[in-house]
Formats: sequence, C-alpha cells, structure tokens
Amino acid sequence: MSPLTTPPPHAYQRITTEYPALVHAYEALGAAAHGAGPLDAKMRELVKIGIAIGAGLQSPVHAHVRLARECGATPAEIHHVALLATTTLGFPAMMRAMAWVNDVLEPKADR
Repeated sequence: MSPLTTPPPHAYQRITTEYPALVHAYEALGAAAHGAGPLDAKMRELVKIGIAIGAGLQSPVHAHVRLARECGATPAEIHHVALLATTTLGFPAMMRAMAWVNDVLEPKADR
C-alpha cells in the first residue's frame, strides 16, 4: 500500500497521533491485502474507488482518487469508474460519486 504524498485529512492525522498502535495495525492489514493478489497499484486504487463509491463513503473516494492519480490513473479512467456506478447503484448515486471524484480532480478554484 503506497502512502499518500498529499497530507491525509486532519481527522486521520489526529487518530494516528492519539492511537498509533491502532493505525499501525490498520495499515499493516491494508498492506497485506494489497500484497495478496496480482493487481497492480493503479488497478487496486481504481477498484478501491469503486468499492468506496458503492459503500457511499466520500472520504475514501477522495483518498483513493488521489492515490489512483499518484499511481498513474488518468482522469478519464477515474471518471469511468464513477460512470460504471450508474447501472449498479443508480443515476443519483453516480452523480454523487462524480461530484466526489471531481472534488479531487477539479478543486473548486478550477471549476
């Protein structure tokens, strides 16, 4: 599992400071899951975007969009992941996902 080069959200930084053993165990579990199969880093991040979209989790969508970009995913590939939610989750869920993706790909100053 590759670390973000951009700082994690304040809440994650705080929990890391207050409960370092818990965060260490969580990150070790993530590293084990990432290393357990044949998917490359970019594909893993695209899959994790899809999982986060399906679960309706905004912060993980943001985090995995950033990670996917760091792993070489293009905006078109990331948008495609969000678009794929249309037939599984519905149009409103896809629109919500696209907004979350664009929070990272197109910060408000750029929109």
